[in-house]
Amino acid sequence: MLESTNSDAPRMDAHQAARPAEAGHLRRNKLGVFSVAFFVVAAAAPVAAIVGAAPVIFAAVGPATPLVYAITALLIALFAVGYLRMSRYITNAGGFVAYIAKGLGRSWATAGAGIAVLTYLSLQVGLWSQFGVFAGQLLKTLTGLDIPPLALILVLLAAATALTMGGIDASVRVLGVLILGETAVVAVLVGSLIAKHGWGVFTFAGFTSANLFGPGLGIALLFAFLCFTCFEATVVFSEEAVNPRKTIPRALYLVIAFVGLFFTISTWAIGGAVGTDAVQQAATQDPAGFIFDLAASSGGDALSMALQILVVTSYLAMLLGLTNMFSRYLFALGRAGVLHASLADVSRKGAPAKAGLYNGIVIAAVVSAFLLAGSDPLAVFAWFSALGTGAFITILILTSVAVIAFFVRIPEETGLWATRIAPALSVVVFVYIGYLTFDNYDSLLGAGNGAAEWLLVLIPVVVAAGILLGRAKPQIDYAAEVI
Repeated sequence: MLESTNSDAPRMDAHQAARPAEAGHLRRNKLGVFSVAFFVVAAAAPVAAIVGAAPVIFAAVGPATPLVYAITALLIALFAVGYLRMSRYITNAGGFVAYIAKGLGRSWATAGAGIAVLTYLSLQVGLWSQFGVFAGQLLKTLTGLDIPPLALILVLLAAATALTMGGIDASVRVLGVLILGETAVVAVLVGSLIAKHGWGVFTFAGFTSANLFGPGLGIALLFAFLCFTCFEATVVFSEEAVNPRKTIPRALYLVIAFVGLFFTISTWAIGGAVGTDAVQQAATQDPAGFIFDLAASSGGDALSMALQILVVTSYLAMLLGLTNMFSRYLFALGRAGVLHASLADVSRKGAPAKAGLYNGIVIAAVVSAFLLAGSDPLAVFAWFSALGTGAFITILILTSVAVIAFFVRIPEETGLWATRIAPALSVVVFVYIGYLTFDNYDSLLGAGNGAAEWLLVLIPVVVAAGILLGRAKPQIDYAAEVI
């Protein structure tokens, strides 16, 4: 039987003061549209994605790269149609898991919980490993000090964990500063390209079917999709949002529009400045230095150095956003009875302090185990980011199916597009992207990492374990996540 939708519950006034924390609840009525959006945009890591992912896409489809980003944003918006229609019935910190519970029941939701935990733990392990390398390289360039990546990771992971445990306010302030810095430096880069090459950088010459639909489209779509992987965070923060029925949809559409336009416009200018006939070869020859060299040639060494610094701070913002989001996920799963109940404890400020602490301890332990055993941090990044990507696409497919199943049982919802067509198209789209993920898994892993394909076994393992756990523990109650 379908749980109560709470459709008659009173809505919180937008000008009301934040409510104090209660046992088993995060602090409510705290976050507005822009605060929620900050966490998601931070997790998209705009500068890190421009420097890291964009050259891969340029190498795959050349001057059609802006089209790939635009198409990806539209695909995410397509998923958001049914997802946000269903959000009228759910306000929770459990993200996709609560949606799956509403649509497909407890057992499949517990399988989704396993996939979600696997997704975000894997992404954090991989990204912290890569961050340690970038931060060490920057520190050596600026000071000459050669500090091991693991030492930098542990220090800054402790700082991110402390900010998460300290409450949402400190994290929002830090993220606001970092995101403004990232946006400003990319705006300066685009402005310098226009100043040097004129408005002709925004050329349509490379937007051809031959470029877009060539053999590199699959890997291009996959890497563009990686730039949107944390949009779920809008719903994860819904319990703390002011008037979540309005705030969450606005925040999600704001994130999709901002991130989509950010990547589309910046890569359009970059491709036009390098030249539609030359950009693919330039990105292929030197993907690591492609953007830095372009910044130096158009805006000088100062702009190039600013980009190098902001790549590191971009990773910090992304990891802080992920830490905050996943801590709330763990809080919700602890409250539902899937994980240990202590994860649902909150601090006096309404922060999921224990969940944040345990997350930090687990990430530190896993990263330390691999790096102390002699693994290359960049190899660890490849292994775990690829696993996280595969798991994330799996939970998107499951959520899209859950949206359809939910609305089949809600006859009063008559919007065919939002309740049937868009979710069904989302299933088709994400199944295709899932096929691309596994078909191009070697590209995600990188050269010499083929043995890490065995990590994919964890996805069906956690699905099976989740289904069995959901059946074995009838006391698991995802309705406890809904307020």
